Amino acid sequence: MSSRPPQRRRIRSFVRRPGRLTAAQRRALATLWPRYGLALDDRAALCEYFARPTRRVMEIGFGNGDVIAELAADHPELDYLGIEVHEPGIGRLLLSLEARELDNVRILAGDAVEIVPKLIPPESLAAINIFFPDPWHKKRHHKRRLIQPALVGSLARCLVTNGALHLATDWPDYAEHMVTTLNASALFRPITAAESGSDPIWERRPTKFERRGERLGHPVVDLYYSRTPVQRSAGVAPTR
Repeated sequence: MSSRPPQRRRIRSFVRRPGRLTAAQRRALATLWPRYGLALDDRAALCEYFARPTRRVMEIGFGNGDVIAELAADHPELDYLGIEVHEPGIGRLLLSLEARELDNVRILAGDAVEIVPKLIPPESLAAINIFFPDPWHKKRHHKRRLIQPALVGSLARCLVTNGALHLATDWPDYAEHMVTTLNASALFRPITAAESGSDPIWERRPTKFERRGERLGHPVVDLYYSRTPVQRSAGVAPTR
């Protein structure tokens, strides 16, 4: 009998839905992924995922990719990095990037909780967007919610000082959970929508989940947080 303690199964913030891939999405995953996709095991390549020095915005859980594609098209001066676990959404975004002839978007496929701390370089992002994550509205499922203290720490590590963290949800109790979790961290400070100003890194567009929530009468809540100054020991430079 093995003396090794049993492995605890990690609580995931998503359920992997098989979802039917269309023929076009299959073609996109086969032919467009080499252009827009990033390898999960290649941090060196990730540090150079774009060929220019500019500000970068990461969206976690981009769904069908409509928002990130629209923002990238409207703000060619910015680069965008999307993380998604579901293949149909990735395939749809790839097709949109091809149709719009965009080259300022890159994609990581997988669980953001694992990807962010392992693969995203420190202080490499100007902004992070998390729009309408699964609310896991039943109380017994709250532990599966994406916004948890460990992820908050990982997000802070990736952002520059005063970097933007923009969250949105149409579930009031999840909004309360987000506020409680983020306000308990010294790594972020809440700001108002007015304080975010007109900087495009704070911009978002309506999503299909938002429109569905509105049809159900759910109030939409946007939360804005800024990364507090990064504390470093004297003489220690950030790792790039």
